[in-house]
Amino acid sequence: MENAHLRMGQLEYERYTERIATRIRVRVSHYIGDDDEAHFLSVFGNDSDVGAITAAIYEQARFRLTFPDGETQEISLGEGAICSRGSISISGRKQSVRHMIALSEELRGMKSLSRTYVLRPEPSEVWAALVHRFGLPGLPEWAEVMMQVLRKEKRIVPVDSIGCSAVVITGTCEEVLGWMEVAVGRGELSFPDSNGPVRWPNGTLAEALRPRLQSMQLAA
Repeated sequence: MENAHLRMGQLEYERYTERIATRIRVRVSHYIGDDDEAHFLSVFGNDSDVGAITAAIYEQARFRLTFPDGETQEISLGEGAICSRGSISISGRKQSVRHMIALSEELRGMKSLSRTYVLRPEPSEVWAALVHRFGLPGLPEWAEVMMQVLRKEKRIVPVDSIGCSAVVITGTCEEVLGWMEVAVGRGELSFPDSNGPVRWPNGTLAEALRPRLQSMQLAA
């Protein structure tokens, strides 16, 4: 966990009025984006800075994102983004660190269902994301086979990311159902011996972010 800040990015926002110029910087623990289109953003800082960044996101402002390797990119979450704020208590500090997560309209599936973003290209996570997003009649045990299909069809594309190895899965519900049908016909996918509910492993966004949130506590 040493030098955790070196594995994070930085988000910078500048705002100019007739009387004052404002520059705000916050740390970025996680990010997913495609060129200048940001889709997932996790930042932390003091209350006023995080509040200003949140307001700017709702105003569809543009930001300067600096990646851990020093590369910079102008980004925006665009119209329809939503934000959620919270606090992180740190031992030895009187004031909590403010944390904010922002999601784009596209990431939430409000624009297009043909692009699914995943924090990392793990078969179980990719398959679970597709099944839940499209409402597919799939089983957790089918993850490896369907992942092979997606790779063969070249539907897994890496995207810009911080704190994860994000990819975007391109494909419609009809396409995935077609691939499932072919796999079942070949005997690559099998149905359970008895009827019953399909149980998927439980997981939360907090669990996915926990390793980097721990780094945030050390870096703050």
